[in-house]
Amino acid sequence: MGKKAKPSVDKVVTKVNKEFEKASSQIEGLFNDALKQFDHLQQQVQEPVRKLLKEVDDLREREMKRFNDEFERRMGEFRELQESILDRLGVAAKSTEKKAKQAKKELESSAKKATKQAKAKSPASPKKATPAKKKATPSPRASAKPAKATDKSDLTAIKGIGPATAKKMKDAGITSIDQIANPSAADQEKLEAFSSAKGFDQFSTEAKKLL
Repeated sequence: MGKKAKPSVDKVVTKVNKEFEKASSQIEGLFNDALKQFDHLQQQVQEPVRKLLKEVDDLREREMKRFNDEFERRMGEFRELQESILDRLGVAAKSTEKKAKQAKKELESSAKKATKQAKAKSPASPKKATPAKKKATPSPRASAKPAKATDKSDLTAIKGIGPATAKKMKDAGITSIDQIANPSAADQEKLEAFSSAKGFDQFSTEAKKLL
């Protein structure tokens, strides 16, 4: 009885081993398929993510460039507006100076006319004519002296120099009209920085007229 039972046990063991190997092979195949599907799915997910990240980076660069361009444009407009305002202020100062000079000339002209009329109306006697000269002559001189007085620190009094240029000159060490009219060697070096200014060649001549 023992000898007949042994072959049947061996067959069962062999069959179980075969079934186990078959099941293991199937499980391994399923596992490998799952890994392949996972890798494929991961690639499918990563590709859109990479594209999305690239689009985000491109969008950020475009927006930064647009922002920088807009900022530079606005700053350029601000600088132009600032220069325009400073130039207008310079023109206004020059216009006021021109009107003051014109008023001075008219005052001197009126004084001369008044003197001539006084001489014409006065008697022929020289003793009586002398007081008339003393009264008439000081009037134009007294009125002319304040008009001739020039603030040497006001560089805008020089034709061609506006407030903006005057400020830059003072910052550079040119603080007096004398330094422009009769510049020293050091002053000439400082003034060279403004050689590109409009009318620079006439600055010294115009400054001398004010001294």
